[in-house]
Amino acid sequence: MADWLLLRLARAPAADATWLVADARGVPIEAPSSGPLTAAVAAAAGRHVCVLVPGADVLLLQPEVPAKAGTKLAQVVPYALEEQLADDIDDLHFAIGKRCADGLRTEVAVVARALMDDWLGEVQAVGIVPDSVYADTNLLPANPGQAVAWLDGDTVVVRPAGAAPITMPADALTEALALAQPAEELLLGTGGAGLILYTGAAEWQEHGAAVEALRERFDGVKVQVLSDGPLALLAQQMASGDAINLLQGSYASQTTNAVGWPAWRIAAILFGCLIGLHLAGKAAELMVLKKHARAVEASIDQAFRAAMPGEHNTTDARRRMEQRLVSVRGGGEFSGLLPALGALAAARSGAQGTVVQALSFREGSVDLKLGAPNAESLDHISRALRDSGWQADLTAGNVAGTTYEGRIQIKPKGS
Repeated sequence: MADWLLLRLARAPAADATWLVADARGVPIEAPSSGPLTAAVAAAAGRHVCVLVPGADVLLLQPEVPAKAGTKLAQVVPYALEEQLADDIDDLHFAIGKRCADGLRTEVAVVARALMDDWLGEVQAVGIVPDSVYADTNLLPANPGQAVAWLDGDTVVVRPAGAAPITMPADALTEALALAQPAEELLLGTGGAGLILYTGAAEWQEHGAAVEALRERFDGVKVQVLSDGPLALLAQQMASGDAINLLQGSYASQTTNAVGWPAWRIAAILFGCLIGLHLAGKAAELMVLKKHARAVEASIDQAFRAAMPGEHNTTDARRRMEQRLVSVRGGGEFSGLLPALGALAAARSGAQGTVVQALSFREGSVDLKLGAPNAESLDHISRALRDSGWQADLTAGNVAGTTYEGRIQIKPKGS
């Protein structure tokens, strides 16, 4: 699995960004770095990119939304929260998270669309396209039995047990930590649940005394100083997948979906070209086949008219020619033609110089027009045919130049 680049944008416009390279489990691979966004471009190459935006600008809520809302949850949530928000809901972007453990509430992140546009424009301007965008406060670890707080610069983030994180100025540390206590214990003034506090070294030096003064309000306070900054802590929560990815709705279509398209665009174009060439080849092949089919049809028509003179209807020509051929070979109307021609060939062998000038066959009778050196040759052929069992009649004869022409009619005997 590819590594991740965790890129945290600064709250102040002129301040440097910070980033950390971690594996898929959120374990840091390199030490955290800081600098202008352009310096993070090289670290983003070949890695998934998670952008962290200032949590102070993102409102995290847990409204009660009916479970039956289903796939229409994104449409229902803005109107369910409308009375709690000062801005027009059309100017806000709503990202939906998972349902809470009680099954009644749903985690929701609300942020101004103008800020989303600014953040995405800032990173995309240097060539970085994020796979996910989270509020940094949303990655503060949750603990089911203890409150969790995070001192970060001039802000303090408090996450009561089972509730969404709350961001307040660090100057209001006392009030912020009071929110970490359950309401009933706060009213009674008794010690509440334990507190886990994450802080930078500078922040602890500035606010450590105030935290110590509030220690009796909690059932133990555990302080963890983040000497290398908070990114390693936040990376672990990113890998858990519990936070709300802000790239939803219209922002999902413009960002996360766009990540895959450039990678597949060339392949899609090549595939489209292949399909086009295939269709063009098939169209050309079809045109050639149609041309050949027309040529074959013309050839069949020509052969039909030559073989069957007098027939003008060429419909089903092949079947009709096959039927005529069967008749010639083995029976039917032309059953006596081939035997008669065989007998004629045998009779001519004894009359040298005779030539068949014309031949016709009709109703079982063969009519011949022969040319011969003399009348005796024609008479010889007639006798030979009769001797071989045929009825042969010499019907006409006359001298034509140097040859003698005559007509003989051949029939089977008894016909």
